[in-house]
Amino acid sequence: MAAHFETYSETAEPRSLAQLAAASGLDKSAAQRIAHTLRNLGYLEHKAGGYVPGSRVLDRTFDYLRANPLVGRAMPILTELRRNVTERVDMSFFEDLTLLYAVRLQSKRDSFYAHLIGRRIPTYCTAGGRAVMAFLSDEEARDILSRSDRRKLTPRTTTEIPKILDHVKRAREKGYATSLEQVYVGELAVAAALTDKDGRPFGAIHVAGSLGEWQLDDFERRVAPLVVAAATAISF
Repeated sequence: MAAHFETYSETAEPRSLAQLAAASGLDKSAAQRIAHTLRNLGYLEHKAGGYVPGSRVLDRTFDYLRANPLVGRAMPILTELRRNVTERVDMSFFEDLTLLYAVRLQSKRDSFYAHLIGRRIPTYCTAGGRAVMAFLSDEEARDILSRSDRRKLTPRTTTEIPKILDHVKRAREKGYATSLEQVYVGELAVAAALTDKDGRPFGAIHVAGSLGEWQLDDFERRVAPLVVAAATAISF
């Protein structure tokens, strides 16, 4: 059943039974039975052109966030950070090759998709990913990078492993990471890692701004101390 939903990570368009079957590795008859069950339970809905995730998926998102004590503890800190920086503030969880957004507090100019929770971003090219890898050994960081699909998301996305590791090294030295137009054109970001009692990274706090309003040096000087303080307060 999980494979039925994984296919929606690639597109927001409805998926046909044939597409669901191909994604799950099942024959069309088995995929039809599973889709029928999921539709009856409210996890799939049938629209023109095929199936889309149903509203019951949001119930499970609510359950996850409500049951995660870290989210509850972090929210007052993130809200205060958002008030101070007046830019988008995110909290993500580190899941190997990607970071998963669990909290997103939008800025005034964000697009609809930019502030949706549950979005995944690559570890290799983001400020949060660089901040997380700074708390890993060089061997662990290189392993993540070697397994990543390092493609350019913008003309400025850094894809070469030695250059990415240079950014990771600077993040180790500073205690936070920066990025410039790595995922979105016109966006800059500062991030600090969230760590457990053993110093292992499990997520990151990000603040994102616009190149139309900030130079990276000024943004870093203004935002970095606040991001580091918030990450320290949330870490175990």
